[in-house]
Amino acid sequence: MATAELNGAAIKDFPSFHAECKAALGFPDTYGNSMDAWVDCLSYLRDEDGMSKFRLKPNEVLEIVVKDAAAMQPDILEEVTYCVAGINERYEDYGEKPALKLTLR
Repeated sequence: MATAELNGAAIKDFPSFHAECKAALGFPDTYGNSMDAWVDCLSYLRDEDGMSKFRLKPNEVLEIVVKDAAAMQPDILEEVTYCVAGINERYEDYGEKPALKLTLR
């Protein structure tokens, strides 16, 4: 299973969340630093679009591990959880297995 680690203690607001994700997930320089852009980048993990450093095989899952998740603002964590569920639902709508697993530590 592919894994990306985010440092929850370094995430103080949405700008720091996006900076942490861009580094850990390998988002492109054109990344829009918004949740819409975050969803877009993680919606094509099994395609060759270059929107992240991960290229998943058909049934592979990317585990996003948030270390020190308790240090994150609850609204950011809630938004991330919501978006991961929505992205996985999108994969299922296209007849694919979910591609993301969110692990909070």
